[in-house]
Amino acid sequence: MKTTALFLLLALPCALSAAEGGKTLKGVTMPLAMQAEGKTLELNGLGLRTKVVFKVYVAGLYLEKTSRDGMEIASSEQVKRMELVFLRSVSGEDVAKAIADGFENNAGAALPALKERIGKFGALIPDVKKGDRLVFLYRPGQGLEVLSDGKALGGIAGKDFADALFRVWLGPKPSDKALKAGLLGL
Repeated sequence: MKTTALFLLLALPCALSAAEGGKTLKGVTMPLAMQAEGKTLELNGLGLRTKVVFKVYVAGLYLEKTSRDGMEIASSEQVKRMELVFLRSVSGEDVAKAIADGFENNAGAALPALKERIGKFGALIPDVKKGDRLVFLYRPGQGLEVLSDGKALGGIAGKDFADALFRVWLGPKPSDKALKAGLLGL
């Protein structure tokens, strides 16, 4: 009887997570849907960013209209949310550098027009600790907002910037192909 009761207590969090409609990867659970800007955003996919052998973060991509096409998602005019949950401490400088490298690899001819905003964006990225959440929220007509654990850190104007940022993860040369596949739900 005690064994059954212990099993039920241990299984309860998993059952609640499934009942609430969450998806879990490496101990990080993200809901299947959320509200942003008065819209319902659905979890398009969930993926793990690794660097060499280190697990860096779990990312969840939320969209108004889900898709399996990374370039279509990046260029779409809809509310988009990329949420990173860190599995280790990383300096803001290192996070910003990794994302800047992604811009270099995926922005193509648009890169020169983005350089100044990439620098401003990098300055917004804080140092993160294990469990911290970094969010990039694109609002059509308003631009991209950077949030850390729910606190707004600042924004970057321009759909061209947001498109290029989402190509960092979803473009033809992503920094992590397995992460891209996860975000696309593949």
